[in-house]
Parts: sequence; C-alpha cells; structure tokens
Amino acid sequence: MDRFDEAILRELEADGRLSFAELGERTGLSKSPCWKRVQALEASGVIRGYRADLDPALLGLSTLAFVQVTVAFERHEAFEQAVAAHPSVLSCHATVGATDYLMQVIMPSMAALDDFLRQTLWRLPGVERFTTTLAMRTIKDNGRLMV
Repeated sequence: MDRFDEAILRELEADGRLSFAELGERTGLSKSPCWKRVQALEASGVIRGYRADLDPALLGLSTLAFVQVTVAFERHEAFEQAVAAHPSVLSCHATVGATDYLMQVIMPSMAALDDFLRQTLWRLPGVERFTTTLAMRTIKDNGRLMV
C-alpha cells in the first residue's frame, strides 16, 4: 500500500459516494488508475463495502446499551451464530477478562431493551449471565481508521 492507496482510503472513508473523477482529483490520480486502485483495494478486502451512515434517533432508535455476556464454554459457536443473526445487535466482540463478549445493542425504548434482555438474550445459546450498561449520549461515533 502506497501513499496513493492511503489517500484513496482516507477520501472514501470520509465520503464513499465520491465519483472516480473526484476521487482521482483529490488524490492526484487520473480517473482510470484511481478506479483500478479502488478495485484492487476491494479485491484484497481492505475495502469491505459501502453503506449509508444512518441517524438512529431519527429512525426511532434512542436506547443504546452495551452488554457484557458470559457464555458456557461449549456453547460459544452457537451463541455467536445467534448474535450474528439478530438485527438489534450492532456489534459483538469476543473479549478477554471477566466476561466473554461485549455487545452493542440498539432499541427504540427502555421497554424494548428490557424485553430484549428478558425474552431474547437469556434464551440465546449458552448465556449464563450478563451485565448491561446504558449509554446516556454518544460523544464519538463512526471514527475513521485512516487519519
């Protein structure tokens, strides 16, 4: 990866809707070489995809929680599959420490979060216990990898 690839990644991370002409202009490349580099970055997996950055509050999703989960040793794989398929789980990370996973969950309300915790999370494979922390407000979200 050279300085042109890094510049392309920086620009696309800031605005994934740039045309190849605009991207090339911003990175000092012509349109065709820029397009070829983007294709190579996509093929190598460095660029995993493109998506819209949505405002959860404007979509009625105002309750954000972080849930630390402990899972029975033999049930990790089944738990991970269940979590990966659940639409309210924004992210889930395997961790080292007092618990096995850290999940980020978003819901429309406290009542919906309570229902998720009581009716869904407890029923996921292998869940032994969990601890929930509510986010009061977001200070930083969607940080960039290429600075």
